[in-house]
Amino acid sequence: MSMLAALVRRYERMAAKGEAPVPGYSSEKIAYGVTLAADGSVVDAVPLGELVKGKLVPESMIVPQPVKRTVGIAANLLWDKTSYVFGATDPAKESKRAAKKGLRPGAEEFGAFRQRQHEAIGETEDVGLKAFLAFLDGWDPQRYDELPHASDMLDANVVFRLDGDDWLHNRPAARKIVAGSAGAGGAAGLCLVTGQDAPVARLHPSIKGVRGAQSSGAAIVSFNQSAFTSFGKEQGENAPVSEYAAFAYTTALNGLLAERRNRVQIGDATVVFWAEPEGEEEPYDAENVFAEIFGVSAETGAPESAPAPDAETQERDLLQKLAMIAEGRAVPGASVSPATKFYVLGLSPNAARISVRFWLDTTIRQLAQRLTRHFEDLRLEPPPWKTPPSFWRLLVELAAQRKSENIPSHLAGEFARAVLTGGHYPLSLLTLVLCRLRADHDVNGHRAALIKATLSRFNKEVPVSLSRDEPDSAYRLGRLFAVLEVVQRAGVGDVNAGIRDRYVGAASATPSRVFPILLRGAQDHLSAAKKKGKKGWAISLEKEISEIMGGLGAAKPFPPSLDLDGQGRFFVGFYHQQAELFTKRTPEIEAVDDTEE
Repeated sequence: MSMLAALVRRYERMAAKGEAPVPGYSSEKIAYGVTLAADGSVVDAVPLGELVKGKLVPESMIVPQPVKRTVGIAANLLWDKTSYVFGATDPAKESKRAAKKGLRPGAEEFGAFRQRQHEAIGETEDVGLKAFLAFLDGWDPQRYDELPHASDMLDANVVFRLDGDDWLHNRPAARKIVAGSAGAGGAAGLCLVTGQDAPVARLHPSIKGVRGAQSSGAAIVSFNQSAFTSFGKEQGENAPVSEYAAFAYTTALNGLLAERRNRVQIGDATVVFWAEPEGEEEPYDAENVFAEIFGVSAETGAPESAPAPDAETQERDLLQKLAMIAEGRAVPGASVSPATKFYVLGLSPNAARISVRFWLDTTIRQLAQRLTRHFEDLRLEPPPWKTPPSFWRLLVELAAQRKSENIPSHLAGEFARAVLTGGHYPLSLLTLVLCRLRADHDVNGHRAALIKATLSRFNKEVPVSLSRDEPDSAYRLGRLFAVLEVVQRAGVGDVNAGIRDRYVGAASATPSRVFPILLRGAQDHLSAAKKKGKKGWAISLEKEISEIMGGLGAAKPFPPSLDLDGQGRFFVGFYHQQAELFTKRTPEIEAVDDTEE
């Protein structure tokens, strides 16, 4: 199924439950409501929405669909910004066009708004609409400052109501006007989404909520150059999508982008995902399961930053759910069917338009299998995390100073696509991990897991836990380097710049230049450790060095250089050996040390 068709089906499911506006209407952020008297005079103006940390968060309200604005002036029906409805705007935003004509800021917008309302409403007997037209005919923009909340309301979206009655756009007469204008005006054609003959949309409604795109909205389908005109077809006629389908897919997508449970930011890609059950069951349980995987709290929508107090329980439950779905079994207590369709859409800003970074049309079972494989490829022993790492938690390891804004945008999209499709992780990911390791010398479990997962996707065997029998020289050299670092600490304690700070980059790339020097220094450190009463620990480390060296080959133990694959294995070996040394101090070692003391 195409992306647009899947979104249209999502809209129809939402509309059937009353969760989406009907054609001609749209959910918009409305900040203030103005009450009118029957004669058109203003009675009051009140804020809508709620105050969060002292700032007004506008209310989401179903209003007539907004017009598509570019650089020109175009007015909405029955609602708009104060520059349109009152002719009042921030003087700092005075348009060059108005200044050139010698007009007051907002004068052109108010004139356009008044004309649009008269043209759409015309002659009416509805008392509310008559009051609205009377207000527009009698309104003097110079009186704007007399309104309640005048300064706070400036440039906010405003709706109207008749005193003691509902909002004007909800009145039956207004709905009749909106229904009559929806879908009118376009030439008929074969819709590529629905397959039916219907009026074709020349301009598609804007899509809002894609990070980095214009705040007023952007388009996925648009043609804005004369070069696209062919056979007399202009703009949307070049890729005919009906007015209904354009409205439906943009409404569904805007709804998903506004719903924090269905949206996650991965690098520069804004990713939305949704489930489509075949029957009447709710898709939300399935979406909640995968929201956890994508790193979004089902309740707050916040990205993961720290493990929850019951993180271990959550990890067990989440992995158990994934395993059950991957095996085609139902999840108890949740309406998650493995056969349910599941869609993932990655969007990125591109000037006034939106690029589709990736589109995944699959089932929950297939996706669970791919995610299960992803976590299996990442698996290390001992586990470096308490909860399965989200995309964000892994990608931030590739960013300078571990800041989200420093995550390479192109890599984030490629990584997400590889996880979701089961393909190879990008090799640039391995390169970047190695660069970060050389830059900050922090060899942690997340980075080691990323290296292991990247190599595993290329069918290269990498040990999950410490493997003393592993013959690979790069892996053994990583182990050796971890032992030598502990030897230094045992001999001289913590120093400002240890061997990891000074040599880890060279040791992983050109071992023959570094390891002979490190081994000579290790003898001095071992002697110092024995003199400090750590004889048992020193003997244990000597045995570890001998065991590792025994597998490197006596003739040429240190290769002159390691390729990218080898450098990755070096750090995995380092992590395994380091974890072993920091978690193990045997009773025999303690006994020897106590005797010396």
